[in-house]
Amino acid sequence: MASSPFLSRIPINNKTISFSSSLSPLFPFSPSTLSHRKRNPNALRVQAKIREIFMPALSSTMTEGKIVSWIKSEGDVLSKGESVVVVESDKADMDVETFYDGILAAIVVPEGETAPVGAPIGLLAENEEEIAEAKAKAASKAGGSSSPATPVSPPDTSTPAPAIPQPPPAPAAPEGPRKTIATPFAKKLARQHKVDINKVVGTGPHGRITPADVEAAAGIAVSKPSVSPASPAAAAAPVMAAASSSAPPPLPGSNVVPFTSMQAAVSKNMVESLSVPTFRVGYPLTTDALDALYEKVKPKGVTMTALLAKAAAMALVQHPVVNASCKDGKSFTYNSNINIAVAVAINGGLITPVLQDADKLDLYLLSKKWKELLEKARAKQLQPQEYNSGTFTLSNLGMFGVDRFDAILPPGQGAIMAVGASKPTVVADKDGFFSVKSKMLVNVTADHRIVYGADLAAFLQTFAKIVENPESLTL
Repeated sequence: MASSPFLSRIPINNKTISFSSSLSPLFPFSPSTLSHRKRNPNALRVQAKIREIFMPALSSTMTEGKIVSWIKSEGDVLSKGESVVVVESDKADMDVETFYDGILAAIVVPEGETAPVGAPIGLLAENEEEIAEAKAKAASKAGGSSSPATPVSPPDTSTPAPAIPQPPPAPAAPEGPRKTIATPFAKKLARQHKVDINKVVGTGPHGRITPADVEAAAGIAVSKPSVSPASPAAAAAPVMAAASSSAPPPLPGSNVVPFTSMQAAVSKNMVESLSVPTFRVGYPLTTDALDALYEKVKPKGVTMTALLAKAAAMALVQHPVVNASCKDGKSFTYNSNINIAVAVAINGGLITPVLQDADKLDLYLLSKKWKELLEKARAKQLQPQEYNSGTFTLSNLGMFGVDRFDAILPPGQGAIMAVGASKPTVVADKDGFFSVKSKMLVNVTADHRIVYGADLAAFLQTFAKIVENPESLTL
């Protein structure tokens, strides 16, 4: 009976994550020792000296984490529930606290370095006597990580062995007894120059005999044979060029910057979204009434983002298929909650704080919640459920004067709305009279596996009615 290497309980408490750990020694339990431990519960406690602090999974998509900073130093005494280290996940920085009392004996992963989820990043000792043992264990872990690097080099030395693929000329020998493969023009040349084509070694694909092979066997057109050996070199050159073109060298004076964890997550999501068949629909809205309402409620702390999120949520109530999601390509899910994610640009990346149950909150509470989320997003303190639970996304570039744009559908969602700027536009009414009204264009990108054109058009009509008659937003 051995202790589990990891205790998976990771309660999220405000902005901190608690980690568990594994026991340093794995204890073989015999029936006698088990019965002894029943009589003496402290026996196990005496042996459980060194615990591993491991990299926690701060989100469902996190595969590795970066150590932003160690709040505690080696030798510091820790109390249960105390924050020890700040870890950067793919979307946020979070304080990680300990489940146990003890001494931070050794830091395995220093600040600025990354470690996969579940890997030990530090060692916790129960008392000062075990600190030396913990440091030795940390050194062995560092040595263990470097020792596999040395076995990796032998494969490199053995890789020259693939140079033995030079013997592929040997397969040319079996071509004798087998059926001769030659191009029609090569056969014609062989007849003309009285060359036994069965004795010619082909250099073409799969041993095919080419006209150059026949001419070389006939001993004529020496320039051609020189061209044929050059052709493999020429063939290799494009391969080299293709390889180099795939990773072109940086321009002189340029600076290559690796992705941060957040940028890597955004890149992964964007690439994943390319596998989803999407379509886009644009719809013009008249925003005079919405602008008037905004000026009225702005002094009370209401933002335009909250107004648009509330309008989208109310429209989604009437068109649940636009709020649905398809994750496996075989079925789709009608989400019971309407959670509006809003794209926000922050230093070093992009994140989508989520207004959960936006249809059930009044406009003023929704605005207050949005301000809280925005502050936490800019401080990189969002909890996973505050940025990965969206069912529909809003992306607003209208504040920058952008007229229209298309947004990329986030993985796992059915639709995303791109909001442009509201600008004065000359329009004609049904009687032919001209007037100037504020117009705004919204473009929606949707997953065509679950949302069809008619569905999206009906949703946009409802959204337009709410925006153009916004009294219901304040109810």
